[in-house]
Amino acid sequence: MNTPSPGNTSAGILLNVLSSILFAVMYAYTGLLAPLSGEEIYGWRTLLTVPCLTLLLLATDAWDEVRSIGRRLRHESLFWAKRLLSAFLLGIQVWLFMWAPLNGHALDVSLGYFLLPITAAMVGRFAFHERITPLQLLACGLAGIGVINEFTVVGRVSWPTLLVCLGYPLYFYLRRVIGTNNLGGLWCDMTLSLPLSLFFIWKGGMVLSGADGAAHLPLLIVGLGALSASALALSALSAPRLNLTLFGLLSYVEPVLLVLASLLLGESIAPSQWPTYIAIWLAILVLIMDGIRSLLRQRWRGRPAAGESARAADRDAG
Repeated sequence: MNTPSPGNTSAGILLNVLSSILFAVMYAYTGLLAPLSGEEIYGWRTLLTVPCLTLLLLATDAWDEVRSIGRRLRHESLFWAKRLLSAFLLGIQVWLFMWAPLNGHALDVSLGYFLLPITAAMVGRFAFHERITPLQLLACGLAGIGVINEFTVVGRVSWPTLLVCLGYPLYFYLRRVIGTNNLGGLWCDMTLSLPLSLFFIWKGGMVLSGADGAAHLPLLIVGLGALSASALALSALSAPRLNLTLFGLLSYVEPVLLVLASLLLGESIAPSQWPTYIAIWLAILVLIMDGIRSLLRQRWRGRPAAGESARAADRDAG
């Protein structure tokens, strides 16, 4: 794997930040779909996203990833069960992302996304024996202080927060151990969710019935599909243009924007929760410092040879 050129890196940063912006816009956008339930919005988003993912797979010559999964489904007896579990874990997250802003849990979900890099790092350390730096360990400790505040002062950590920060690492862990951690695996997970999505659309029926109060919804739903597909496409296009350190640092842009979207939706941070947010923001700051230090170290050492880059990427990947 060659080191991305400065031009490619700049383009990758722009694409990744635009992706995070679109995800945050989609988060706030659900407020416009308020007549629909979270389940119905989830159904429409999935239904409209799968065709766009299909086009992206074809455009990037990644359809072989889907064929490979199809062959494994025919020859591995338990692979169906693993795929269904993977689809379920992803479906829960997609549903929660659509449901939370309509039900007063937008900030809870955004807090889960802040904690996600920490819990993912811990899973990588204990499940895959990945190296964890002293600064990353400090960040985990600071995040732990925030969680302790939730338990002792607020009295609980909300279930949407836990579902995001624990559920997503479990999903990524499963995709990694079964060898489907790619765009084809994502396509299969979304496609397996289609029957449930269609059921939610049929059960809600507001858009399909053409009710007078829902006359504006078809256009808004098309907008939802466009936002979802564009955000996914920009994220996928950014990844090859960024090294792993930069890609990790940019993952913190989205939760910051989700907090802003939550505040725009009318939620507010309770005074008792400020220590939680401050501790977690400090943890994120420490992780950013660790990432910047890693980038500077790479610059001081000079660009590694192609073989060295490949070995470093393999080591970081597990």
